[in-house]
Amino acid sequence: MLHRMPATDRVSVHPSRAGPARRIFLSVAMLTLSVDATASGQDVKAPGAQLVATVPSHADSAKTPATSTDSTAKAAAAVLPKWFDELAVNAFVSTAYEYNGNRPTTGANSYRVFDFSDNSFNLDVAELVVQIAASKPNDAGFRVDFDAGNSIPQITKTQDQTAAQFDLKQAFASYIAPLGSGLRFDVGKFVTHLGYEVIEGYDGYNDNYSRSILFGYAIPFTHTGVKASYAFSSKVAGMVEVVNGWDLLRDNNRSKSVGAQLTLTPVAPLSVLLNWIGGPELANDNHNNRNVFDVVAILEKLTQLGFCQVRDGHDRHPLARTLNEADTPASG
Repeated sequence: MLHRMPATDRVSVHPSRAGPARRIFLSVAMLTLSVDATASGQDVKAPGAQLVATVPSHADSAKTPATSTDSTAKAAAAVLPKWFDELAVNAFVSTAYEYNGNRPTTGANSYRVFDFSDNSFNLDVAELVVQIAASKPNDAGFRVDFDAGNSIPQITKTQDQTAAQFDLKQAFASYIAPLGSGLRFDVGKFVTHLGYEVIEGYDGYNDNYSRSILFGYAIPFTHTGVKASYAFSSKVAGMVEVVNGWDLLRDNNRSKSVGAQLTLTPVAPLSVLLNWIGGPELANDNHNNRNVFDVVAILEKLTQLGFCQVRDGHDRHPLARTLNEADTPASG
């Protein structure tokens, strides 16, 4: 499940005072470009082999160029490292024009997540993903997501990041240990496991252009740390993680946050995800814990109809205070 990021650095806008709470958002032109440059699907020997097949064999002297070409192709293949065959490069672009019929005087839409600009063309995000996927025991790999743009990177960047229009959304290394069906470890920065909606990317995007309040104000976007995942069967899988907290590259206190996910697939069309994360999230505070319980149910046969319920216990996310919530910890 793809994901999320800021906290105190997220854009928060006061409600519009320009008139009735009537808004019209026009979003146009979503362009998705996926370029799979996996060299495994491109056998460098093939061109040489085809060339040999098309050269007429009129005499023994004609075989010499064909043999030379085939040898050159084999030599070129030998030069490329083996890991290059598994390297994949993908791209994604999202752009839109946004218009708010309520015409806010600030030029910004209140309580929106990514679509916060009024009467403006936006390059939401241009993403480049480079990865070697780990898929079976003893496999090792990595993934790096480079994001740039006017909307999404400004919101998903970590609290301790100063660059506003660029974000390294994910950067982690993976290894699948040969234990049972394969115990997967991911170390680095990765998107959160919480929530039903996702951050736009080449391998995951929402049906709707806008996002819910829960997506923007109730859950984190990313984590930095380590997580372990294991599939117990085709119906049950689990994940545990130890991370720096919500949307942080460097922890803001001396305690870590712990997260977990249990995925249940009782029948083929139905998936239920039980998510949790807990730990101190306030700066220089090692004791005031924040706990979030997140339940997502997806029935794929009904056009991926999803049901999401989030419970946020103890102290609130700092940005939730823009929604007039109390600054004091709330009991869950």
